[in-house]
Formats: sequence, structure tokens, C-alpha cells
Amino acid sequence: MGDWSKQERFAALLSGERADRPIVSGWRHFLDKEGNAKDLADITVAYTKQFQLDWVKINPRATYYAEAWGNTYDCEDYQSVFPKQTRAVIEKPQDVWDIQVQQAANAAPLAEQLEAVSLIRQGLPDTPLVQTIFSPLTVLLFLAGQSAYVTDTIYGSNQPVPIRTLLTEQRAGVHHALHAIALTLANYVQELGKRGMDGIFYAVTGTAHPDMFTETAFNEFSRPYDAIVLEAADYGKRILHTCGAKSHPERFNDYPIEGISWDMGASGNPGLNAELKPTKVGGVDHALFAGNEFGRIRSQAEFALRIMADEPFILSPNCAIPVTVQDQSLHALHDSIYEKGLN
Repeated sequence: MGDWSKQERFAALLSGERADRPIVSGWRHFLDKEGNAKDLADITVAYTKQFQLDWVKINPRATYYAEAWGNTYDCEDYQSVFPKQTRAVIEKPQDVWDIQVQQAANAAPLAEQLEAVSLIRQGLPDTPLVQTIFSPLTVLLFLAGQSAYVTDTIYGSNQPVPIRTLLTEQRAGVHHALHAIALTLANYVQELGKRGMDGIFYAVTGTAHPDMFTETAFNEFSRPYDAIVLEAADYGKRILHTCGAKSHPERFNDYPIEGISWDMGASGNPGLNAELKPTKVGGVDHALFAGNEFGRIRSQAEFALRIMADEPFILSPNCAIPVTVQDQSLHALHDSIYEKGLN
């Protein structure tokens, strides 16, 4: 069993095959370290080594995509994992026409992340790395000062342009903007591949919730632009994350992805027994890490490993680990595999 490399396990499991053992990872924000490439790279490498993660989802600041088109934020003032928005570039519906295609290497926020992933690859030469990519629809919502989650608002956004207003007044303009964002992100994804990324972690965030977008609307405004970005990442493995309640992971069975992540305990969502084609990624309630419920983290991890023992499976929290996490919680996740002699 010890002859398998991290890369071999990662590739096998996301190809729908069994490996010598399951693999584990978990990701979180480091709010005081995500303001520049070097700090983000240094903390990512140190965190990965400290908890012996089998693979890495790089977790940059949540707003860097929107920054690429001109949104601004006060990174000295956070609410949850979001810095305070000080400007959204879409201030009125017709502004969607101003969203244009960019070259990732020339857009400062994207270039910063390209530098970070290069540094992380240098620090973790043998560890599978995937970069977080938000869907074009999610980015558009941010550019209009909106949240991609039905129950949330963007911190600092006092007058967001409602999505229904955009669709009513500028439907063609919305498609124009989404296409420009998708082409930019596709270019960024290709640049990531040149810097040694093993794939992407593609987040449609909360946009699959029916109170955000009906299935018909999702199919019009997300699906075609998702395809552009995902196809650009065909050099590696693609894990899709559909966030929050009523997130419909089954909707993505025909997407070009190898892994699927969702909140298995949230309202309206299936559990690990869902009939899904991609390899399942998750199994542990990420909220348990906020209260550092070590025993429940360990028991949920062990339960997930038992019921998924005969299928390819990647153990992880169901979403990002809260920033209040203590080391003992992360050790509990890690030890669910390593203390059982699965290493």
C-alpha cells in the first residue's frame, strides 16, 4: 500500500477507480495571509505539511475574481470570509455591456494568483493541487454587488443591482458579460495548467438553489458558460462544488467533471448514497469545525469511510472549514484515515 504516490491516488480516485486507500483534505481561509501571493503560498504550504493533507484545494480570498473587473474591497474589514465591498462595477443594468474579456496574465488580481500557485507548486512538488474557480454566473453576481447565496448579502453592498432587474432590462447584456467572464476564466485555467496545477475546484456556489435560479434559468445562464471554463481544464481533474441547501448535485451528472462536492447535511440535499456519476468528495459536516467537535468529526469521517468502502471516495469537509477551527479538529479528520493503518 505504501508504494502508491499522492498523485497516483488522486488520479485513480478521480478516474472512478479504487486506490490503495482513501485520501483526505480540508480547506480553510487564512484571512490575514490572503492579501498577496507569497503570504498565501507560504501558509498553504505550511498548513498542508502540518496536517499531512493528501491533496490541496488552494483557497484564495473570495473576491479576487470580481477584483479582476474592477470591484474593490477593504481587506482590513472582514465579515465572515468576505472583505467589505467598497465598489461594484455594475451599478446600473446597462453596465453589463462594459464587462470585457481579459488576459489572465495581464489582470493584476489573476496574475497575483498565478504567482501564488507557482510558489505553492514549488513548495509542494509532489502534492496534487487544484485551484478554486468560481463560475461565471457567480462572478457576475459579485460584480453587481450581489451574493450568490439565497440567505446572504455581500458585506458593504448597500445597493446591489437585483438579478431580476438585469434579466428583465439587459438579458442580452447578461449573456455578453457571462461570455466575457467565461473566456477570461478559461484563459486563467489554461495559465494554471502551465504552472503545474493538477485541476480545478469549480464552485457554482449557491446558484443551483431554486430560489436563486430555477432549473430553466440555471440552464440558460450557468450551464453554457460552465462548459467553457470546465473544458479549458481538461488537462487535469475537475471537482465541482455546489454549495448550500437545495444544491442539486444530480444536476451535474452530465457535466465534464471527475468529482462532485456538496453539503450532504443541508436541507433538501441527498447524502452519500446519492446516485451520482463523478467521484464523491466530502462526508464530514464543515460546521462541526466551527465548534471544534472533535469526536463528531472523527465519527462522521469513519462512518463515511465505511459506507463508501467499495467505491472511489475522497474524504473531506462538505465545504470550507470555518476560520475558528482548532488544530485538534483537523487532526481528528486526518487521523480517521491515518490511525487506522490506511497510510
